[in-house]
Amino acid sequence: MTLTSACTSTKTIRRTGVAVLTAGVFVLSGCTSSSTPEREGTAADTTATTAAPTPGGTLTFARTQSPTSLDLHTEITANNAFAIDKIFEPLLSFNAQGEIEPWLASEYSPSEDGLVWTFTLRPGVRFSTGDLVTPEDVVYSLNRHIEVGGPLPLDAPITSIEASGTDTVVITLSEPYTPFIAELAGFSNGILPADLGGVDEATFFKNPVGTGPFVVDEWTEGGDISFTKNVNYWQDGKPYLDELVYKLVQDDNQLVAQLQSRQVDVIDSVASANVATLEGNSSLTVSTTPSWVVEEIFFNTLDEHFADRDVRRAVSYALDREGIVAATSFGTAEVAGSVLPPSVPGYDATIDSLSYDLAGAKASIAASAYPDGFSTKLLVASGNTLRAQEAQIVQAQLAEIGITVEIESIDLAAFRERFRAFDYSFMINSATSDVADPNGIVSFQADPEGGTNGYWTHYNNPEVTALIAQGRTLPDGAERTAVYSEIQATIAGDAPFIPLSYPSNIKASQATVQGLTVLPNGSVRLQDTWLTK
Repeated sequence: MTLTSACTSTKTIRRTGVAVLTAGVFVLSGCTSSSTPEREGTAADTTATTAAPTPGGTLTFARTQSPTSLDLHTEITANNAFAIDKIFEPLLSFNAQGEIEPWLASEYSPSEDGLVWTFTLRPGVRFSTGDLVTPEDVVYSLNRHIEVGGPLPLDAPITSIEASGTDTVVITLSEPYTPFIAELAGFSNGILPADLGGVDEATFFKNPVGTGPFVVDEWTEGGDISFTKNVNYWQDGKPYLDELVYKLVQDDNQLVAQLQSRQVDVIDSVASANVATLEGNSSLTVSTTPSWVVEEIFFNTLDEHFADRDVRRAVSYALDREGIVAATSFGTAEVAGSVLPPSVPGYDATIDSLSYDLAGAKASIAASAYPDGFSTKLLVASGNTLRAQEAQIVQAQLAEIGITVEIESIDLAAFRERFRAFDYSFMINSATSDVADPNGIVSFQADPEGGTNGYWTHYNNPEVTALIAQGRTLPDGAERTAVYSEIQATIAGDAPFIPLSYPSNIKASQATVQGLTVLPNGSVRLQDTWLTK
């Protein structure tokens, strides 16, 4: 899931009562916050500027991944998702604490039985072309998403989406579906013009039209992309920036070098090993907040070795995750036990994903079809310092149980193609919940109908699938929480993926960058961003 690999789930309209405040928030101003992860419900320690925003200027934002497609219904990875969400906006969104808030819809409410949802569009919202957004646009957009499906499908059991009058959309469900509002708040449910404004899909998504704060200016697929401000943006006076440039910088060390030399204004990710260096520079701002991200090892269960449950369990037992996190995170991550991050409701801190036990690892490999061990390849993306370190430690620790690991490090684009084609044995990657509801990341990783073949592991446990279906229909409360605890425990036992850590969102910028708000899924809201002189 925004991986984007991809909100709250009570039936109250505002959903502010859910325990999602651990998601954290920081606004990049001219200060530096602690690099220690904050998992106890507190916001990052920052000092917001009191100066009035200054409009104008260009923000150069360095990212390790370049967008390859802007079709919001077919994409999932962060390189695409965090460009798409600058162009298209959904009816609802979530804030930096993970709370649902009205966005293109100013109001929304369910019927008493939770089956009929009514959304009132915010008056005066226009597309970047200047055309008013209508209920018909919403109907078209959501129906297209249902038809396309994609890796982040709109899974709610929708029986109809209807326009009513000039500002109302009514969505009817066949049965209660607790994650419904959470799903609607995801980037893949952004609103676009009905019938794509009369052009074909290829033409539209080269120069997409949305309601977001920015409009595509120039774009080289696989390279840089530049945006200009949407002069018809519905938030008065915003965005403050005239231009936004996403610059491709694929190496962690180059990210730091270009920030320090003022070639870029913001870097999207900071390797944990570089945090202290950047914090020591008074002209830069570094902030670290909790995220919805889980760093994991993923097994291709179609591979002859990792189809064997005992082999996967042996690997999990053989990995000293506490040692891995201590050696690689520099205090910016927590050891993971569950596929759910702590800042997502339903997380169970008691889940133990077969923690380090060398005797248990040897017993599991002995019980497998490969008692004498085997040779395999670990796939990682190059240019990522953290993954390179993790891979080396994994390689050394698995040698203790007779598994010889060759590390295969390839560029990010090829890495993504390989795992999506199931052309790998096991890999290190991360998953990001796109919403603050447990159904999102669990469905993404463990539901065979979830759109990604279990995050391209081909994991399929009918017991887990049934529990996922049950969890979607239960109202928030103890019973639903218990279902997700059982899901987490069963996945831990099967070990189709091994959670390694819960990393923080770490961003860095020039101290002249103000109002840069990072959401818990790792995206950055830029309509409020401005530059001091």
